[in-house]
This record gives sequence, structure tokens and C-alpha cells, in this order.
Amino acid sequence: MRPLEAVLNVNLLRAAGAVSALTLLSRLTGLVRDVLIARGFGAGSDVDAFWVAFRLPNLLRRLFAEGAFSQAFVPIFAHTQASAGPDGARELLGHVASALFWSVLCVSALGVVGAPLLVVVIASGFLKTPMVFELATLLTRWMFPYIFCMSLVACAAGALNTFGRFAVPAVTPVLLNVSMITLTVFAAPHVHPPILALAVGVLVGGILQLAIQLPALARIGMLPKLVGPRSCVRDPQVRRVLRQMGPAVFSVSVAQVSLIINTSIASYLRAGSNSWLAFADRLMEFPTALLGVALGTVLLPSLSRAFASGRTEQYSSLLDWGLRMACLVALPAMVALAILADGMIAALFSGGRFDQNDVAQTAAALTGYAAGLIGLIAIKILAPGFYARQDIRTPVKIALVALATTQLGNIVLVPWFRHAGLAMSVSLGACANAALLLWSLRRRGFYRPMPGWSSFFSRELLALGALAVLLWAIRAHLPMPTPTSAFGARLEWLSIVVGAGGAVYLAMLWLLGFRLRDFVLRST
Repeated sequence: MRPLEAVLNVNLLRAAGAVSALTLLSRLTGLVRDVLIARGFGAGSDVDAFWVAFRLPNLLRRLFAEGAFSQAFVPIFAHTQASAGPDGARELLGHVASALFWSVLCVSALGVVGAPLLVVVIASGFLKTPMVFELATLLTRWMFPYIFCMSLVACAAGALNTFGRFAVPAVTPVLLNVSMITLTVFAAPHVHPPILALAVGVLVGGILQLAIQLPALARIGMLPKLVGPRSCVRDPQVRRVLRQMGPAVFSVSVAQVSLIINTSIASYLRAGSNSWLAFADRLMEFPTALLGVALGTVLLPSLSRAFASGRTEQYSSLLDWGLRMACLVALPAMVALAILADGMIAALFSGGRFDQNDVAQTAAALTGYAAGLIGLIAIKILAPGFYARQDIRTPVKIALVALATTQLGNIVLVPWFRHAGLAMSVSLGACANAALLLWSLRRRGFYRPMPGWSSFFSRELLALGALAVLLWAIRAHLPMPTPTSAFGARLEWLSIVVGAGGAVYLAMLWLLGFRLRDFVLRST
């Protein structure tokens, strides 16, 4: 085992690649899960009820666990590791984990009891259909304890990532998907209503995700010990984390408020609107997770260490590296999703109870989401630039502007484009958020672009142009899948799109002078 006192020396490209590969496995199993949901349950009111119920614990998970907690905990934990050594880091982790344990246990119990009120808050449109409202309440009660498991998972992941152990946190979500797939296939035919099997799968998946983290913590000597609530409160470092979490919760809550509003609006639109948005979001998760989540995961600890040691040039170069990687991956993904949205949705989801109308409606939502992909990924890179400095208030202010932008977009776009207008508004808000974060980092001198951006952009645009021409040719000359297409035909179409598109784009990058070694960056 590496000494905990040793300074980490991390190849960020390799680390991000490893996280991306494991995240890809998670997203592929998630895609299989959603394909089974689409074909087995369609996109009707029962599935709407599931997605709304699943959104409630996910909302709180992002609010208190992965989002606000990670932003507050990781920089403080990294500083404690450097200043107080392994014993101090272990004590801090134990007290923080205990504080999460007791507080989220209470929140989970309250959520189970207050499930009807929560459903009213997030999807009041369900009140007009009592059966759907009752189903959403039932599913919420089954899934709400998921937040208890995931809060502790986020705590463990923060510690593991700080020590450069990215693999286990990255692969953990696979267990949730495997659990839901297993329960869908084997339990759904034997329970009533059948969609209840998905809710049970979520709960089992949360337990499995927590269980796999504990041995990983033990291997680095960081397995926390549970202490009583009073011991947690007395620890000044825990109080410091809680103080940082205050503005962090508000920061993350701004995005979640937007999600709640959009979910509520969709509940008043046609039946299936929340499901169409959810299935479109599944495809969006591939580029956002493979790059945005991966880069955010490896950048935050590295930025925190660079800031703590006063290495301002490395701090700026880390952000510059992340933005260039974002452009290389996010922009071609935007082009592909915008041009071939309907074909991708048909190839993956159509069939069974998911008909041609569902394909068209989901593709419309996907096109709306795709417009803001670069903004969604850039936020994952730029926001850690503030979190690493323990400045959470600035992203809060910017997020408030983004929230206002999103809702103004809803006022203008939803009457014209219905559920697709909600997706477009999310994209608009994400781009505004990313632009303001970048402007603020530059204005304060935290980020200074490295030389060569003009050449980088001009070559990138040429590669994107070649990709767009190829994809339009595929759309014009290669028949797209339909709900009646055989599995082999769907696979062939996807293989041609991904294989040919990827080959042309990478070949153009190589011809234009891009080399892998140019993007290797180390963080110490």
C-alpha cells in the first residue's frame, strides 16, 4: 500500500480515461436498463410515475450527497490529509461519515412518511389522475431510503478520489443498473403493479453500492468508525464542512429547483412527457458522464492540492486542459446527437410498447438537450475551479442567473415546443451558467488561457465539418431503424454511425496535427 503521506502524482489523462471507461460500463448497463423499461412498460403514465418517484431521492442525493457534500468535503479532506496526516484524515472521515449517517437516516424516515406531500411538490399535475398519484407515492416510499445509502457512498467516494483511487467510485453505479435489470426481468412479472420491481431494484442497488465501498476504504486505511451525534458536532472540522455545505446546498439546489419546475410542468403536458425527457436524458448521460463527470472527478482533488500549495500556474493549466478535452469530445457529440437523434432513439428504444410516436417525441427532447451539451460539460470543469478555492458563493450567484434564464426559456419555448421546449430551456441555462463561470474565473485571474486556442478552434471546426458531412450522408443514404427492425439491423446501423463517425473525426484530428501526447498532464 502506498504511504498515505506520499504526495500523489497523477497522470490526469490516464486517470480521466480510466474513469471514463468505467463510467461507460455504468452508462451501457443503464442503457440496457432503460431499453428494458421502454420496451416492457412503454412511456405511459405508470412510467411517468416511476421517473417522478425516482427523481425525488435522486434530487436529494445530488443536493446533500454527491453535489453539495463533495464540493464542501473534498477540498477540506485534501487539506487535512496534507496537514494532519493519515490519522487526522481518518478521524475527519469518521466524524463526517457519522454526521451523514445520523442526519440522512432521519431524512429518509421523514421522506417515507411524507411521500404524498413530496409527490404533490414535484408533480402536482398527477393530482388530476388519482391512480397515477397513488402509484407515484407508493414508488417514492420504496425508493426514498436510497438516499441514505448514496450519501454514505458519496462520502466514501470523496475519500477514495482524494487518494487517487478512482476505479471503485466510478464502477459503483453499475450495481444499481444490474439490480434494476435483474428485478425487471425476474420479478416484474410476479408483482403488482409490475413497475414496483423497478423501485425495489433501486433500493437493493443502493445497498450494493454502499457495500462495495467499504473494502476499498479499508485497503487505504480509511474505513471510518461510527460515532454518536454529539462527537460529530464537537469536531471543528465537521462544523467547517457543514458551514461550507450551506452555500453548496444552495448552489446545487438552484439546479434542482429548475429540475423540479420542469418535472412539474411536464406533468401537465401529454402523458409520457416525463418519460420522453428521461429517455432522452439517458443518451445525454453518455457524453456528460464520460467526459464531464470523469474530468470533474479527477480535477477537483488536483485543483485543491494545487491551490493549497500555491501553484497558481498549474491551477490555471488544469482548467485549460479540461476545457480543451471538453471541446474535443462534447462538440462532436453535439453534432451527432443533433443530426441523428431520431435514428439513435429508434435503434435503442423502439419496439414493444415504445412506438414510433414515442421515438419522435423522445428525439425532439434529445435534440433540445444536445444544444447545451458543451455547457453541461463545461460546468463540470469550471465549477471545481471555485470549489477547490472553497469559494461556493460565486457559483451560487451564477446558478441563480442560470435558473432565471432557464425559466424564461420555458415561458417562451414550452408553448411552442411542449416537452422539447423544456429540454431547450435546460440547454440555454447550462450555456449561460458555463459562460458566466468562465468569465468570472478569467476576470479574477484564476484562469489564464494557454497559448494556441485560436489554432485549436480552427482545426477543431474543420474536423467537425467533416463529421457533419459524413453524418448527413448516412442520414440520406442509410435507412434508419424502425420499431419493427431486427436487432441485427439496429446493431449494424449503430455500428456504422459510431464506427464511421469516430474514424472520420479522429482521422481528421490526426491530419490536422492533434496528438495524444499533447494532452498528457500530470498533477502532483
